[in-house]
Amino acid sequence: MKNETKNKRLALVTGANQGVGLQVAKELVETGHLVLLGSRELAKGELAAAAIGDGAIAVQIDVTDQASIKAAAALIREKFGYLDLLVNNAAISNTRKGNMSLLEFSKISRASNISLDEVRSIWETNVFGVLAVYQAMLPLLRQSAAPRIVNVSSGVGSLTTNADPAFPYRAIFSPGYAASKTALNAITLAMMIELENTNIKVNLVSPGFTSTALNNFEGTESIEDGSREVVRVALFGPDDPSGTFTRWENVNIPW
Repeated sequence: MKNETKNKRLALVTGANQGVGLQVAKELVETGHLVLLGSRELAKGELAAAAIGDGAIAVQIDVTDQASIKAAAALIREKFGYLDLLVNNAAISNTRKGNMSLLEFSKISRASNISLDEVRSIWETNVFGVLAVYQAMLPLLRQSAAPRIVNVSSGVGSLTTNADPAFPYRAIFSPGYAASKTALNAITLAMMIELENTNIKVNLVSPGFTSTALNNFEGTESIEDGSREVVRVALFGPDDPSGTFTRWENVNIPW
């Protein structure tokens, strides 16, 4: 397997069995990547990989389960020995929204009334999960000639933007999803600083308000449109920038 794939750029996309992750995986395969579709449930990942076809391989990885992450890293090390691209995409927005609209849910997600268990669950995936995957995959990325990490965040996590009373989503800033993305931005900045004198590039992207299961399909952008910036940055070469936080197309988001 190592000899068969050594000329292909190898990517791992977490949360790749649906939504933006699936679209990103599909487009990376179309550009010639070998893509490992990270999925919490292997069966769902296998269905997604089969739908994409050659170049897509399902890998079981639950970013909230350290044993699962270690097993995925060991599998990649054994079968390939390297990793060129890590797209940390897996995320959740809530654990109890049900059929409520985003506006309705925001009313029970304020700093004064949000469940601490809800906050912990969201942060476990969106923040600690990303950090855990980063730590596990870093040795594999160090084996690449042109490694890159792309963390999928959100513009709603920008402190600068939310501090502006004119920002339309300011009223729904919450310790849950939005603040988890703020924390992810901080974690990503720590990665950027740690790796700035190495060949490992790190970028932060926002897919925009994309219509996915994450927001109960209330988003205003299609999966294809929401994936554009993630794919654009994921396809960066070794001479392209590191340390950016952008949305489509190459628009800087304030931290």
